[in-house]
This record gives sequence, C-alpha cells and structure tokens, in this order.
Amino acid sequence: MLAVASAACLSCGGRGTAEAAPAGGSEPRVTYNKILGVRNYQRTFNDVNDVHLSAAVAKGITPLENWEEAVSAKERLLRIAPNGFYAMDSLTHSIPYLVPSASVLLTKIGSNFQDSLAAKGLPESRIIVTSVLRTKHDARRLSRRNVNATLNSAHFYGTTFDVSYRRFEPADTTAAGTDPWKLKMVLAEVLRDLRKKEWCYVKYEVKQGCFHVTTRL
Repeated sequence: MLAVASAACLSCGGRGTAEAAPAGGSEPRVTYNKILGVRNYQRTFNDVNDVHLSAAVAKGITPLENWEEAVSAKERLLRIAPNGFYAMDSLTHSIPYLVPSASVLLTKIGSNFQDSLAAKGLPESRIIVTSVLRTKHDARRLSRRNVNATLNSAHFYGTTFDVSYRRFEPADTTAAGTDPWKLKMVLAEVLRDLRKKEWCYVKYEVKQGCFHVTTRL
C-alpha cells in the first residue's frame, strides 16, 4: 500500500485555469478556484480516539520508553525534518519520528495544501506540525501539565501527528500574510479529501488548535 501511496498523485483542486484571450491580443485571464472549506469542522472530522488508536496499534510500532529507543528503531521509523512541504514547531513533548506510511501522508498533505493554495490564487504557505511521536518519558512529562495525557493515545505508535490550523508559515515573510482563517479552510478541504480516499483518520481538536491525523496507509 505504501508503494501505491508514494506513487499516487492526488492533487487537491488543481491549478487555476486560463481562459481564452479576449480580442485584441491581451493576456488571458486566470480563473481561480473558490475557497469552500467544510460546513462543520467537528462533524466533518469526528474520528474518535478509539478509531485512531485502533489504526495506530495495527500499523504502528510498540510504544517506546525514550528518545534513545526511537533512534535505534531505524528499520521501523523515519526521522522527519522541515522541508518544502511542512514546517515544524518546537517539539517539547514529542520527537520527530514517524512510521514510513505516516511520513508519506504528512508530505502529501503539505503538497496538496500548496497545490490548493496555488489553484485558489493564494500565496504559498507551509503547514506547521506541532506534535509527532511520544515516548513513555514524554507522556510522564506531559501528564504533569495535562491530566488527559496517557498511553491511550495514537501518538505512541508513530502513526499520528498534529497539524496546526491556527498558524501557518508563509513563504514570503516580508509580504502581508494570508488570513489564517482562509488557510484553515483550504487545509480542511485537503484533509477532507484525503480522509474520503481512506488515507487517514482526522479529529478536529478545539483546545489544542490542531487537526489530529492518523495514517490508514
């Protein structure tokens, strides 16, 4: 399935289309796609924790004790880093590792997001990853701040990551930024389409300000 996922091209929305040039030889006008978003975030992205956890257990690793175990699990995990498709927050309670299929999914989300921005005539921006793989050590530290942080999370299996819907990284930091609400709507379209294609499960996290995403590849 991973090979198929890597080769697939699921462009979200396509590029803007050029209309025929009007009489007189002037440049053709470019028609951009509308930003539609989703009607209700919580209803559209309502995959509960048990659904994420079931997929994570089936497709992920055995929960790890600490960072050192993640480093030694090179045959099962990939270390991810900021690139042209996504930026990364400072990870205070997780480490930058994912199983290969989750890494493919993250890159596809970032790629489709940028394609969709171009199709809608919006400036280039990158999504921001806010949480990735958690170890048992991370869980103990996080539980001091969040009593709901337990081992009953898909984040412990390398299959799951969080993407902010409040913050994005513009390619041109000197230009006026795009309204984050518009970017959130575009990202929602991308996630909705990939979810429909059964690439992932998605949960809309209100308090954390992120989309909680687990691979199904």
